[in-house]
Amino acid sequence: MNHSTDRYSSTAKALHWLMALGLFGALGVGFYMTGLPLSPQKLQIYSWHKWAGVSLFLLVLLRFAWRLGHRPPAPVPMPAWQRLAAEGVHHLLYLLMFAIPLTGWLMSSAKGFQTVYFGVLPIPDLIGKDPDLGNLLKTVHVSLNFLLLALVATHAGAALKHHFLDRDATLRRMLPGRS
Repeated sequence: MNHSTDRYSSTAKALHWLMALGLFGALGVGFYMTGLPLSPQKLQIYSWHKWAGVSLFLLVLLRFAWRLGHRPPAPVPMPAWQRLAAEGVHHLLYLLMFAIPLTGWLMSSAKGFQTVYFGVLPIPDLIGKDPDLGNLLKTVHVSLNFLLLALVATHAGAALKHHFLDRDATLRRMLPGRS
């Protein structure tokens, strides 16, 4: 087990920033594609979005497995309520990184559109076709994405607060390129 003292490992940083980039990309594509008229291009973009969702789900599984075996550095000194809030936000972010792709997969299954990963590997439907359930799952999927955006904004805002106001190492120790 890694007992680093003050910085995250290169692997932890890479997984963090890769996940962040992937989430923003998938969110952007998701918001863009919903406004398009039905066309072959829209269906292709939906496939890309679903491929991204599967990839992010696999990445969060890898990230979670890494995290279980590698302790993060201790938090910088802060009031107990801030530490509890930070832990709560981190737990909710992990939960959403699992729940959002899962609700997308369930929604796709319920709407009768099987995911074929990169156009090659069919992903089994988790539930049978049910348009009403599909619409409900779409609402859940979209709502969870808005919650994710709010939590990411909170997470980033807290990191910036620690960096610029508290002048501690919270942000610096997660930035890429620093070992």
